[in-house]
Amino acid sequence: MRKVVCSLVILINSVYLFAQWKPVGGRIMTEWAAKIDVENVLPEYPRPIMERADWINLNGLWNYAISPVGQAMPQSYDGRILVPFAVESSLSGVGKSLGEKNELWYERQFSVPSKWKGHRILLHFGAVDWKADVWVNKVKVGQHTGGFTPFSFDITPALLNGENELIVKVWDPTDKGPQPRGKQVSKPGGIWYTPVSGIWQTVWLEPVPIRSIVNIKTTPDIDRNKLTVEVMTDHQMLSDKLEVKVLEGKQLVAVGSSVNGIPVEIAMPSDVKWWSPDSPFLYDMEICLYSENKLIDKVKSYTAMRKYSTKRDKNGIVRLQLNNKDLFQFGLLDQGWWPDGLYTAPSDEALVYDIQKTKDFGYNMIRKHIKVEPARWYTYCDRLGVIVWQDMPSGDKNRKYFEGTEFKRSAESEAIYRKEWKEIIDCLYSYPCIGTWVPFNEAWGQFKTPEIAEWTKQYDPSRLVNPASGGNHYTCGDMLDLHNYPGPEMYLYDAQRATVLGEYGGIGLVLKEHLWEPNRNWGYVQFSTSKEATDEYLKYANMLKDMIARGFSAAVYTQTTDVEIEVNGLMTYDRKVIKLDEQKLKRANTEICESLK
Repeated sequence: MRKVVCSLVILINSVYLFAQWKPVGGRIMTEWAAKIDVENVLPEYPRPIMERADWINLNGLWNYAISPVGQAMPQSYDGRILVPFAVESSLSGVGKSLGEKNELWYERQFSVPSKWKGHRILLHFGAVDWKADVWVNKVKVGQHTGGFTPFSFDITPALLNGENELIVKVWDPTDKGPQPRGKQVSKPGGIWYTPVSGIWQTVWLEPVPIRSIVNIKTTPDIDRNKLTVEVMTDHQMLSDKLEVKVLEGKQLVAVGSSVNGIPVEIAMPSDVKWWSPDSPFLYDMEICLYSENKLIDKVKSYTAMRKYSTKRDKNGIVRLQLNNKDLFQFGLLDQGWWPDGLYTAPSDEALVYDIQKTKDFGYNMIRKHIKVEPARWYTYCDRLGVIVWQDMPSGDKNRKYFEGTEFKRSAESEAIYRKEWKEIIDCLYSYPCIGTWVPFNEAWGQFKTPEIAEWTKQYDPSRLVNPASGGNHYTCGDMLDLHNYPGPEMYLYDAQRATVLGEYGGIGLVLKEHLWEPNRNWGYVQFSTSKEATDEYLKYANMLKDMIARGFSAAVYTQTTDVEIEVNGLMTYDRKVIKLDEQKLKRANTEICESLK
């Protein structure tokens, strides 16, 4: 009888919660959207590169209110919003545009487990677009600007016994401000998409000791067979000792330690395994912090031994190399948008789907296009073996090409760019998959290109720098990046840097039951059948193969999926149909990827 009553209570609660939330709008949805459980939204640990055992997920239904900028904290709320989906998205259950004249307020209650007593409590946000102010029990605990990077606050002094109140205020000017925003615009159309405002990645609590590990930075060196691990701690004391264990499964592979805050250098064994798309081998790591020989903090991580570089081949062409061998990097332009969640995939299964399909199609690389993904996305690229070209999300004003002088940003705009680009590199540094940083796309907000490219290279010498993908070209960085639609064309060549094709393709195919807007769609070139589109793709692939021998060292096809009114994806926006012949593409793509081996 007790089991029946419990089951009935659970059913009633589920019905009540669904009554408070449902997807809004009449647009297409992915199959994963129908599986959402409002009590268990994106439940996976959000930061696999630095994992602790104990944490609490705060995703789920929160109260929300939208009010004009500058108004006081609301006394009542407009309704319920499903965190972490942006307020404009269907899966938020709200589906309203915020705009630069309004602020979005969030509110919820939470409790801290009694077993966490004696620990400091950190409140983590995966990402909030764009400016976030945070209160716990009406005590201001912090503010953060930047729509693409994680941040956290120590909320311990503001906590009460029992229930606690969390309030978040968000302001996001989208294209009315100079901040990085990628493809978000207030009036979507063409290649520009719906705004994404507010919380769009997981919110979570984590207990940490009084002194704790804050961040880790791993740098492999295959030439010296060495791994360097820099461990950042708070309240560092010179007597603290750091120890890093490198593991293969449960077997200890190597170990290193240091004191005085010095990076840990680890000699790897002679039979070390290298990471590549063909063999994406990852080593586990355990990082321990000791004080007076007592273990005070421990995190789990992982790493890989690999090297990204360039070198001239026997014909004098500068090639991209992985692990000191020429590799033609061939991938998809991946926008990372979803019809139901916008920036946020509806589930972890959905998040990994696009990456797995990229591998299934035979590619070895993804260009993450003017967006930064949640941490788990990069971990899946690490595990599956996909090289990532990471774009800086564009912002401020878009410019036409070759106007003679670069765009001059305001001091505020430049400071925002530099702060957010550094934060992006900092939070993504330790992911083995990332091979290239891309500070600018085309001429979108492009400024001080040689200086920004040089800063990026100095800040992270372990990666390549693509200074301006398809943009105004300057002789800086590691590559010259051309864009050409629809077919590939090498209209410029750089004898000193790698020459790459950062965008081409855009073959459009309309499938009427899978459109964002049935009466409005766009592609660089459009066809009526899958066979026609596939044949055109293969034609371009053959053209590209001819250009590899002449000088191309990488290429990026547009694009992974349809996005809003763009219909030039290999898959529909709802991911329900693969539009081109997968097996034919795989054969052609594999041949291209292996062309320099």
